[in-house]
Amino acid sequence: MTTVTTDLQDYLSTPVAQLREDPASAERLGEFLDALEAGEVRAAERDSDGTWRANTWVKSGILVAFALSETVTLPGWPGGAVDKSLVPPRQIDPAHGIRLVPGGTSVRRGAGLAAGTVVMPPSYLNTGAWVGAGSMVDSHVLVGSCAQVGERVHLSTAVQLGGVLEPVGATPVVVEDDAFIGAQCGLYEGVVVRERAVLAPGVTLTSRTVIYDLVNGREVQGEVPAGAVVVPGSRPARGEYAERLGLSLYAPVIVKYRDGSTDASTVLEEALR
Repeated sequence: MTTVTTDLQDYLSTPVAQLREDPASAERLGEFLDALEAGEVRAAERDSDGTWRANTWVKSGILVAFALSETVTLPGWPGGAVDKSLVPPRQIDPAHGIRLVPGGTSVRRGAGLAAGTVVMPPSYLNTGAWVGAGSMVDSHVLVGSCAQVGERVHLSTAVQLGGVLEPVGATPVVVEDDAFIGAQCGLYEGVVVRERAVLAPGVTLTSRTVIYDLVNGREVQGEVPAGAVVVPGSRPARGEYAERLGLSLYAPVIVKYRDGSTDASTVLEEALR
């Protein structure tokens, strides 16, 4: 942890009532949000053993930014907009190295986009989120508060990554490097998608969803294994009534692990960047 980060952490641990009286609080919170946008601090980090953990002080700092904000009118939005003063939409310029295509997208203050990312309209990236270099955020995508997206990830059309600010100890949704998330997938409640995994369109996962691994004959929960290819599936519902009606339950299934043909179908074209 750098000296600047330690200083911010100490400052943000000050009771909110005291920060309200500090004339420098808006400036210090600006430094904190700048650090989030640059990726110098992150709402979650991966430990050496691969476990993701929430940075509780970062999530607390975001809550402080909301608590110290005023509700203000934001100019320039069709139909008008009213939001928190310290976390307005970001202003992206060419120096950021980001391609933000016009058409209704909003990247909120404190959301980080690494150089080389592309965001198609309309999409929304909330405070504390991070998207790594070379990733594609396609149309109608939500990257919720504190969600962490790695490098060279494709978030296809209408993907939803749920946000989580409270409780501060809760790990946000994580998508690791080189993953491909198909259209209309939904990831919620801190589920982790490991590197190079592929989710077919329509897969919905939470941290409690059981995933059936047909390759290895096992059940996994809370995360998608590295390189796994997951498709929507179903299994028979239990009980005489369910059997009589032929009811089934949603059951995501790992049908294979990533290979050359999968790579060919999910490659991100450099020409688009």
